[in-house]
Amino acid sequence: MEMLSGAEMVVRALQDEGVEYIFGYPGGSVLHIYDALFQQDSVSHILVRHEQAATHAADGYARATGKPGVVMVTSGPGATNAITGLATAFMDSIPMIVLSGQVRSDWIGDDAFQETDMIGVSRPVVKHSFMVRDAKDIPEIMKKAFYIATTGRPGPVLIDIPKDQTAPNVKNPYEYPKKVKMRSYAPVSRGHSGQIRKAVEELMKAKRPVIYAGGGVIQGEGSELLTKLAHRLNFPVTNTLMGLGCFPGTDPQNVGMLGMHGTYEANMTMHSSDVILAVGARLDDRVTNNVKKFCPGAKIIHIDIDPATISKNIMAHIPIVGPVHQVLEEMLTMLDEHGGEPDRKALERWWEEIEGWRKVHGMRYETNENGPMKPQQVVQALYKATKGDAYVTSDVGQHQMFAAQYYQYDKPRRWINSGGLGTMGFGLPAAMGVQFAFPDASVACVTGEGSIQMNIQELSTCLQYGLPVKIININNQALGMVRQWQDMQYGGRHSQSYMESLPDFVALAEAYGHVGMKITKFEDLEGAMDEAFALKDRLVFMDIYVDSTEHVYPMQIADGSMRDMWLSKTERT
Repeated sequence: MEMLSGAEMVVRALQDEGVEYIFGYPGGSVLHIYDALFQQDSVSHILVRHEQAATHAADGYARATGKPGVVMVTSGPGATNAITGLATAFMDSIPMIVLSGQVRSDWIGDDAFQETDMIGVSRPVVKHSFMVRDAKDIPEIMKKAFYIATTGRPGPVLIDIPKDQTAPNVKNPYEYPKKVKMRSYAPVSRGHSGQIRKAVEELMKAKRPVIYAGGGVIQGEGSELLTKLAHRLNFPVTNTLMGLGCFPGTDPQNVGMLGMHGTYEANMTMHSSDVILAVGARLDDRVTNNVKKFCPGAKIIHIDIDPATISKNIMAHIPIVGPVHQVLEEMLTMLDEHGGEPDRKALERWWEEIEGWRKVHGMRYETNENGPMKPQQVVQALYKATKGDAYVTSDVGQHQMFAAQYYQYDKPRRWINSGGLGTMGFGLPAAMGVQFAFPDASVACVTGEGSIQMNIQELSTCLQYGLPVKIININNQALGMVRQWQDMQYGGRHSQSYMESLPDFVALAEAYGHVGMKITKFEDLEGAMDEAFALKDRLVFMDIYVDSTEHVYPMQIADGSMRDMWLSKTERT
């Protein structure tokens, strides 16, 4: 049997798991592992400029590919810098492995240099965590970590590794487990057939149905089956922010995103429905508004891999715990066996009502004749320049909502954003992870001048690795969503929401070795966008100045029902 050091075991396990990239930043406690990485060439290490960026890059890679992202950081501040990225992945159910260095085993608890209790610090924001107490256990721990991260409801797993367990002079036999069995962890592999049959019967009786699809459809590889089911039944489909792309955005049955900044027709369809098929969605506060007023006439069928999610916020009438792919497949089989059709006349009336709602708002917005361009115009120009086929990452704020509303995602895993945690600074490193996964793809980071500065140092990483990401900086010289809330709820008192001092982003991009563009006029926008995407091998930073007073609409009225919305600054339902 092969004899390896703990450090060599870590690297060999990554190879055995088929890992392509590990995003990280070296430090004293992980140097043995870095030395082992140096002596092989099948796993590529990507040197970021900040550990938070390493986690977001691995996260973006995971969201775009479906494979787990891998991170390595040193002990103490290196590890604590990874916490925001762990929490981001945890909230959105993204598979990730974070290897954190730790001080020597015999120093733990002594407040040694760069010691942090990472098991304790990370516990609320990981699916599971391990500490290596004996190097012999590394193969089994690595196997378990990847298994836990990628099965059931996916999520991040932390492995804390004391430096002495990776010492190069201590060798142990290495054998990587072919499979793993854990008594305490047994994710469900099938939904209950009786519950699925009840759901099918309810769907066939529905007069005003809607399919409400979330990020779990994408994570569970259920997009194709969900699309087939929707077409089979001719039901309207609405997506959560995390679910965009799991059903084609340009499909006429798609009524758009729902929730706080959802379309008028999506929110009205949900509120007025009699049966809701919720698939891989959490029914969280950004969707439901006041839970006591949520869809009062609807029976709810809820499909999710995580039993803790079902009936957590809204009671499900027909709960189905199981993998989305398997449940939808069985549901389609049962529909074929049933042989009947939903009430077509009722559906026709339902669609007439929905089309009427589409006409009420239809994502309209007012443009300026001679004034600054609107952020919506920027996203629409991006859609046109990329023909709707880019990978789009975003940061968090108004620009995120505009990118969700006005770029139509026809494929899953093309919309990459921090939904649950709402992490500013996510967009650029996430775009890096996507670009590593798909070197020839168009990757656009839609951001704002507040968010981009949180991890702007990664422009250096992009230059080192030749990543031709296109940064679409929707510059409104303010923390736009904060300012919008201050306009709407605080009498226009803009406390600390205006950016009074901004860098010259064009000069900054050029200082990092990239191409910078400044666009202030709408008539220059389309040409500049085409020029940027024509530069296939260069990162382009597009600093685009927009109307600083623009708000995101529709917007749900706080503590109301789903049908209670602002449609503009002066118009409400």
